Amino acid sequence: MIGCAARLTLCSLMLFLVVTSCLGQGAPAKPSEQMSSLRRQEAIQTLHDALDVIKKEYYDSGYHGIDVQARMREAEKHMQEAGSLSEAFGVIAWYFEGLSDSHTFFVPPPRPFDIQIGWQLEFISDNCFITAVQPGSDAATQGLKPGDQVLMIEGFRPTRETLWKLRYAFNVLAPRSAMHLAVVSPGGQPRQLLVKSAVKELHHQLEFTNDFWDLVRKLENLEEEGETRSVELGDVMVVKIPEFSLEDEKVDRIIDKANHHSALVLDLRGNPGGRMGMLERLTGDLFDHDVKIADMQGRKEKRSVSTKSHGDRAFKGKLVVLVDAGSASAAELLARTIQLEKRGVVMGDRSSGSVMAAKIFPYQQGDGEFHYSFEVTVSDLLMTDGHSLEHMGVTPDELTVPTAEDLAANRDPVLAHAVESLGGSLTPDAAGKLFPVIWHKPQ
Repeated sequence: MIGCAARLTLCSLMLFLVVTSCLGQGAPAKPSEQMSSLRRQEAIQTLHDALDVIKKEYYDSGYHGIDVQARMREAEKHMQEAGSLSEAFGVIAWYFEGLSDSHTFFVPPPRPFDIQIGWQLEFISDNCFITAVQPGSDAATQGLKPGDQVLMIEGFRPTRETLWKLRYAFNVLAPRSAMHLAVVSPGGQPRQLLVKSAVKELHHQLEFTNDFWDLVRKLENLEEEGETRSVELGDVMVVKIPEFSLEDEKVDRIIDKANHHSALVLDLRGNPGGRMGMLERLTGDLFDHDVKIADMQGRKEKRSVSTKSHGDRAFKGKLVVLVDAGSASAAELLARTIQLEKRGVVMGDRSSGSVMAAKIFPYQQGDGEFHYSFEVTVSDLLMTDGHSLEHMGVTPDELTVPTAEDLAANRDPVLAHAVESLGGSLTPDAAGKLFPVIWHKPQ
């Protein structure tokens, strides 16, 4: 076991160092990204800040058995070898990766350019697929299509366990102006593509934002506008919630509308989570009794997360919740609560397994030109069955996923099945047209 752990640690370091280099077809390094002596000092100080915040704030005072001081010394050695700011960021990211915690990571200063890659991908069962391609993008010109299975990304084979690292490295630590992909279409032969991104230069100073959900959208390559959308299909209402960001009154309006129907489908596929307040409000709107969602286990204290039923205003009809590999955090908590309370049926694919409670801790150096932050888990979340969803995810009551052919034809058999199970009528072809992706141009 010790040998395997050491090998995984080395592989993780290699991953972050390789993908964060700005060589080859990566986004060109800007003057502010060169590793000057000042930048190296700032990066080393950032490492020390990382150790400080972990020792003070991380929920597990034992750090899952990791020697955080020894790992810091190793990171300092690699920092001395970093040739660019991107590589320095990679070392800092590697330091946090040792905790294997979905909600603990380094948030670097945004780069002076905005990049839109023009394609989305997601895991379906144990394989990675392109799920959407932006019309007019280089990806479309290169012939990349929904339903293409992704075999390699910049020389790395994506897995459910490593996909977040690839997204984090390529989209946050070191955005690239082009990506090498190895893909195969249904019934076709593997092919190599170099897909260019749309790049727009921004201001040349490093600026900080503490909007965590902006970061999450970049990590997950979500291009949806972020607005909750709904359709009414006879007695069945379908609500697609891209993220948990709505205020209470907007949640209540959705449920008031749903109360005119006998059944409700909550589509949480691709939902990365969000506000705990929205989770509590939505849960209270779905139950006719008070519900305990989970226990938050911090370093020093434990408290419960519960919600009160909204009584006669609560939706009392049939309920189906859809999840997939992109469903995380609050989306997983809601789905698992629905299962444990036997309130409805969860359908789709196994969820992400990224469920912790975290806070953002901002830092800056010098005259305020070098801003960064750390996202740090302050509590684990234990469901009412005593188990955590971290690294486990939610296993649907009914496992149902689209095929590569479905993706290629823009069919959604999962949503169609959910509606049909509630007595409604919806074909996979029609379901695939209900919630089209809304693409954004570079800022």
